[in-house]
Amino acid sequence: MKGSLLALLFISTQAVMVTAKLHKLCWCEYNGRKASGDTQTACTKYRNRNTGNAQWDKCPDCSYDAGAPNTLATCSSAGWHLGGDEWAYYCGQTAHLVCLVVSLMAIHSEPKLRREAPPQRASAPKQPKPVLVDDAADTDSRAEYEFGGPLGVGAMMVGFPLLMWYMFVGAVCYDGKLPLPSDGQSLPDFVAHLASLAYTHAFPHPKAWAIYWTFLVLEGLGYLYLPGVYGKGKYLPHLGQQLPYYCSGIWSWYITIAAALALHFSGLFRLHTLLDEFGPLMSVAILSGFLVAAVAYVSALARGAQHRMTGNPVYDYFMGAELNPRLLGWLDFKMFFEVRIPWYTLFLLSLGTALKQYEELGYVSGEVCFILMAHALYANACAKGEELIITSWDIYYEKWGFMLIFWNLAGVPLTYCHCTIYLANHHPSEYHWNRGVLAAWFAAYLFAYWVWDTGNSQKNMFRAMERGTELNRKTFPQLPWKYVKNPQIIRTKTGDNILCDGWYGKARKIHYTCDWFFAFSWGLITGFNSPFPWFYSIFFTAMIIHRAKRDIERCRERYGEAWKEYERRVPYLFIPYVF
Repeated sequence: MKGSLLALLFISTQAVMVTAKLHKLCWCEYNGRKASGDTQTACTKYRNRNTGNAQWDKCPDCSYDAGAPNTLATCSSAGWHLGGDEWAYYCGQTAHLVCLVVSLMAIHSEPKLRREAPPQRASAPKQPKPVLVDDAADTDSRAEYEFGGPLGVGAMMVGFPLLMWYMFVGAVCYDGKLPLPSDGQSLPDFVAHLASLAYTHAFPHPKAWAIYWTFLVLEGLGYLYLPGVYGKGKYLPHLGQQLPYYCSGIWSWYITIAAALALHFSGLFRLHTLLDEFGPLMSVAILSGFLVAAVAYVSALARGAQHRMTGNPVYDYFMGAELNPRLLGWLDFKMFFEVRIPWYTLFLLSLGTALKQYEELGYVSGEVCFILMAHALYANACAKGEELIITSWDIYYEKWGFMLIFWNLAGVPLTYCHCTIYLANHHPSEYHWNRGVLAAWFAAYLFAYWVWDTGNSQKNMFRAMERGTELNRKTFPQLPWKYVKNPQIIRTKTGDNILCDGWYGKARKIHYTCDWFFAFSWGLITGFNSPFPWFYSIFFTAMIIHRAKRDIERCRERYGEAWKEYERRVPYLFIPYVF
């Protein structure tokens, strides 16, 4: 009940803030080139800030009129100004009430331009071979279950939260060791004992709910109102368009750091509170994952926004029902959850550990500095290149269901952090590394980060340049070889091109290798006294093997001979000249 009220408060707060601001917002978008599916050449399209739903109308401050969509209109108001690819104008005139009306009409806002009729749900099959009722994505027309079908995903939804509580009890109550039955203790008694410890140390009390959801609300407001840029996602066949995405991640990142430090040093909220309340916060995150996934699923069905459904409610709840859920057509939930919640949370836990260690010991150990650097680099990379992930598989293809929601709200930040939890709960003498070894590991990590950062940049910039949607930003740090000039490519029958140059001319999944090295490093830096810091590296190894296998199968099916040619030119999968 508390979670429901807080979720309602979250949505209501954003709606009120958007309403308060939209009454004085008039938004014109200027494109210097012809847009897809639009006859405008120099478009002064009048729309509210809801960029997902273009609303043709007469702008109260422009000479532009929707009745003459092919005419070039010029804004005569002195308040308009050109900024990048868009004009934005804020004023307090009541004429802008039309923007508010349009935004409220779009509150349930998966974009509906050329939207197909809602699909009919199929009855649940008796064997794992579902029939997709809406295969709108042209990249995957196969009808098959993943993750073991309904039984597999059901086991994951039950098992993973239990694993999180088990790991927490081991990390906090068993000094980082695996909780095991004591001599003579029966299994039911042992399970009851674990449940009692979890209840005592991880009960989701009101303070934890307040901390967690305040963070979500503030990050949501940062997404909406901090400076950012617009990018376009991949073409969606069922919508007949590319969706626009607002990317304000880098400013959200900087403001989050500044606000966290200000709250800590002012005494209003000491960051090590995140460590002191880790158990309750983890329980809140777990329950919030189930709650948000349920709201997303029911909401999609109620609005007829379901997409590629199998007809099995367990599987569809796990995978999701809606592809592009948005609040007011502006806040894209998948984008919002992908970067800010998991990676900022992980960094704040490590920052809290460093501050706590300094207060207690008068110094910060090299190992804590290492993990703080690692988490800061990862979070910063996700934020500075947020506009590049809008063409990624998670954003483009995966639906917004339990898998993405739970993983971003709870799974990533509160299981990957066990390296931080171990360092926070133990004296540096228990995990101390030789200075020379530590220095070498710092250097190796920074090299792997350079490969990972520039590799992802090369891949995503190549995609964006193909579509004419690239943004040349100067976010920190800008590393050498972030894109390849005149790259070697392989043309495919689908019209796409395969990049076989740069880092992807050396190994086809080299970014996975770097990700694995990061995961391995986060465990290694804590030593070998506890298994829990190693969870991430073990889990990630299994995950990338599964994902690489899935990616290869799909690419071979989609690109045919072109993909075989890529494998011939670049025979190495993970490590150049090795494997």
